[in-house]
Amino acid sequence: MGIITGRTRGGDEWIPQFVSCLDPKKCIGCGRCYKVCPRNVLDLVERSEQLLAEADDDADDDDEMMVMTIVNAGDCIGCGACGRVCPKDCYTYEAAGG
Repeated sequence: MGIITGRTRGGDEWIPQFVSCLDPKKCIGCGRCYKVCPRNVLDLVERSEQLLAEADDDADDDDEMMVMTIVNAGDCIGCGACGRVCPKDCYTYEAAGG
């Protein structure tokens, strides 16, 4: 399977970049990306669920922070809206296929 390509309205070739990773250490749980995602790719979870394998010395056990996570990566359409609204640059993208 080759790389997925599309065309802009003007006819130029475009290679969509799909969300591949979201860094929970950077995420502040603001929800901006969740609000702009048209495909329900994201959801809020407690930070401890996302970082179970790693010790987080900065976290207060009594005040659990919510962070975003990717729950339906296969539904991503490659629009990149989540990354454009993210104030902490949490997202990584890659082309599909290849």
